Amino acid sequence: MSSGLALPTIQTVAPAVHFAPPPPPVDPAALPHTGMLHLHDAAGQASAHLADAAGHAVHQAADAALQALGSLSGVLLVGRAALLGTRLLAAAAVRAAEEQRCLELQQQLAATAAEQWEAAALAAARLNARRHALLARVARSAARGGPPGPPPSPDVPPPLTPVGERLGELRQEMARAEAALHRAEERQAAWEQQRLAAQLRLDDDQDDDWQRALAESRQRALRRFTADRTADAELRQLPRQPAGRSTPTALDPEEVRRTGAEILGTLDPYAAAEAAELAAQAVRHAVRRAADDPRRARIHLTEARKFVRDANKQAQETREAQERAALHYDFLVYRTPEDAEDLAPAPDAVALLRRTLDEGVPLTPAERELVERRVDERLRALEAIYVRQQCAAAVAELATRFGGQAGAGRPEGQEIRIDWTPEGWDPGHWLRATLIDGRLSVATMYLGGPGERTAGQRALDDERCAETQARLTQFQEITGALGLGLEFTLESTEGALPGVLGEDALVANELFDEADRAAGARQDVPPSTAPRHRTVDSDGRR
Repeated sequence: MSSGLALPTIQTVAPAVHFAPPPPPVDPAALPHTGMLHLHDAAGQASAHLADAAGHAVHQAADAALQALGSLSGVLLVGRAALLGTRLLAAAAVRAAEEQRCLELQQQLAATAAEQWEAAALAAARLNARRHALLARVARSAARGGPPGPPPSPDVPPPLTPVGERLGELRQEMARAEAALHRAEERQAAWEQQRLAAQLRLDDDQDDDWQRALAESRQRALRRFTADRTADAELRQLPRQPAGRSTPTALDPEEVRRTGAEILGTLDPYAAAEAAELAAQAVRHAVRRAADDPRRARIHLTEARKFVRDANKQAQETREAQERAALHYDFLVYRTPEDAEDLAPAPDAVALLRRTLDEGVPLTPAERELVERRVDERLRALEAIYVRQQCAAAVAELATRFGGQAGAGRPEGQEIRIDWTPEGWDPGHWLRATLIDGRLSVATMYLGGPGERTAGQRALDDERCAETQARLTQFQEITGALGLGLEFTLESTEGALPGVLGEDALVANELFDEADRAAGARQDVPPSTAPRHRTVDSDGRR
């Protein structure tokens, strides 16, 4: 066997992977001898960034908790967070907190370092989304004006930037940010309740008992709201509906007033003003009918309770939609580091999300589909870059462990092509890994052009092809340590593929004489589009 085909999948995101400049296209004229950028060149060479990002990745995976979060790993985790629901993000936040408590108690952790990083990064993305949504809510409230005056200025820290942070430091920052955000959300919720209070009045504004009962009920609702904003509460039950008292069978005017105050007090602080007015109007009707028509009063209280229940559900959904929009927005406006490969912009989706956050206008189903499609496209692009980086890392690690030279290029139409010459294979053979449209193929190559091979050359080809099976097993082991799922399908092939190290074209090389090389250089031979093999384990020869 001399070749294998696999579809790499990301099982776990290794924490310490950075963006790197993409390997430049191979230019055989500029690089006539190798056409490659060596992964182990001296510092200052064009491939140094790729080597830095890839050369030590396997060792970093072993002690990832001690490593700073890489730029590519960080944004990839944010992209994954953007596609998760509220419950899953809450679960990550709970898991991150539990892992931190285990560390503080010096308990052994079952989770791997990469899984701890994932939980922490998702929890950080969730906190950033809540922070962004809160600031947008405050800005909208300030723009609308009206009683009870401007909303309180939220005292929240800057958004969390996990890239470059160590895991322990990030957890400490998250704990501080969580506490500050919790206080700011509570203050904003209290202000929102005061805004609603102007609508939750009876016809008699001097009714002290009513105001007292309403205030007590509002305080209970505020405490429930604050408790429900923890990750544990969100994970257990979303949305949480407070248990309301049943309407008494026998009603007198005072009992109706107390029941109505309790119902209105359970309104979510973020409930829409229109829904609050419907509920308040139903309670007013119940109070007016209590003395002469208790049955009708009960009906109005039941209506009020339904209005509150629907308003609370809508407020919960709106809050989640705002936080999801903030998460999508932060992901889509991310800019890759300078000199790294750019990501395709998404101005249409960004404009919709900006409108949602600035004006509170919900996305239509079609708009939501567009945004999710742009998020998915960007995530797929990041995953392709990540797989390319990790495949390069695996080949670099192969060269480190087993000797030889490895280099990377990027011919037209290929995401990356990596050539590795194992120890003892030089100068006649090498392994070539090619990533095209997410499909990774590895083939044994020999140095030369098309044509008949001698018996000795064919025997050496067969020997190298047999060794390739062991090399593919080693490659799978390394990519597994890097978090990539990779299962090669080995092909029954026809020996090694001819070529020139670092080049696509099947041209002459230094093994031919000067005349043959000159003639080969003048030929305009198109790049090979498919491996040309012969069967190793049979008598079939090309």
